[in-house]
Amino acid sequence: MQVPTKLYPKNCLLTVMDRYSATVRNMEQMVMIPSLLRDVPLNGQGQQAQDGAPDLYKYFTMLKAIRVDVDHGLLPRQEWWSKVACGRAHESDHEAAETEDEEERVLGKLDLEAQFHLHFSSLHHILTNLTLKAEEVTRKYQEIMGQAM
Repeated sequence: MQVPTKLYPKNCLLTVMDRYSATVRNMEQMVMIPSLLRDVPLNGQGQQAQDGAPDLYKYFTMLKAIRVDVDHGLLPRQEWWSKVACGRAHESDHEAAETEDEEERVLGKLDLEAQFHLHFSSLHHILTNLTLKAEEVTRKYQEIMGQAM
């Protein structure tokens, strides 16, 4: 596994981001045949993924896509919305705008420092959990390959 080359304090967001990127790059290098991850549940031994529950392949593709954002920055807001909306009707766009307005009203009531701490701690928590998921996908793939050999 690649180790982050920069040294930051342990709980620094940059450390968490570097650790996530390194873990996902390691996952990408280890998983040579991603199609083997289809229909394999994240938790459980040998059983098929249940309908609607994400399988390891979905996690694999999601983790790779997030790593690109972590490494290269976010898409401009309009590009991101078009990517997310890809094929949705006008109605869902209207609902998204209403949700965004509601969110801005709620966040406007909080002071900026509280908003910062809320989002910072959430991002730290999410990246830590995604790093664990990437390690789990890698471990499961290695188990599958060990069984196949």
